[in-house]
Amino acid sequence: MIRTINLAFSYIEFENHDELDSQDRDLIMAARETAVNAYAPYSKFRVGVAIRLKSGTIVRGANVENAAFPSGICAERSAISNSVSNHHDDNPVAMAIAAMTEDGLTEYPVPPCGNCRQVIAEEESRIGDKIKIILSGKNKTIIINSISGLLPLQFNNKNLKVNLP
Repeated sequence: MIRTINLAFSYIEFENHDELDSQDRDLIMAARETAVNAYAPYSKFRVGVAIRLKSGTIVRGANVENAAFPSGICAERSAISNSVSNHHDDNPVAMAIAAMTEDGLTEYPVPPCGNCRQVIAEEESRIGDKIKIILSGKNKTIIINSISGLLPLQFNNKNLKVNLP
């Protein structure tokens, strides 16, 4: 039997930064501040991520490029590594992502790359809960309630289980 399955994706879009709650605005500001610190001498595309943990602690990560491509790290993976390494038992609840070029903050929100989507999915699996993802641009903010909206049909630990006879 052949079936067609439709996947639905929804998100909340804000055109006015002031419509966001104060915790989300603060997280966006932390991500934007962190983007300034990114090391991106080759692409000139700086990304900052701020993760709010359950305790309210904010951890950050920035992209770090390397002349020996692809030895760099994206901001999302940098921030998650920071969170896991330094706050292992304090789970992420929200993540803000901001990017900038030489002209400043990007006009529209920038989503995470495929590798980072997979790492965020693994983090949701590790903590057993969703992580709100806030994509921030100069003219728009998008809020997604979980990485599953950006990465349906995820590869996860269930795919690794092998049943041998």
